[in-house]
Amino acid sequence: MKKVAVHLNGRRLWVAEVADNPWTRFWGLIGRKGLPPGHGMLIVPCRSVHTWFMRFPIDVVYLAKDGTVTAVHPNLRPFRFSFRGRGARMVLELPAGAVELAGIKPGQRLVIKPLE
Repeated sequence: MKKVAVHLNGRRLWVAEVADNPWTRFWGLIGRKGLPPGHGMLIVPCRSVHTWFMRFPIDVVYLAKDGTVTAVHPNLRPFRFSFRGRGARMVLELPAGAVELAGIKPGQRLVIKPLE
């Protein structure tokens, strides 16, 4: 699976696996025991998520095509839905608490680069 680096203000915050085809978007994080700190999953295209059959809560960051944060859904617990993707083109799923720790808020622009 492809990986990207997610930056804010020139600082790399996370490394994310890219789910960009029907199969990888369908499976997402299902079946995993968790996400390690500093890691996530970028789902493209995506405007809503579910946590059915997941074992752990996640933070969800909705992003416009240019990486601008359109909405944030912190601590989405297992077996829930999130439909906050108005204006979003992709979703970044992170370990619960990562959004607060990094201070991510709507309006900020995350830069997504291929992992080098």
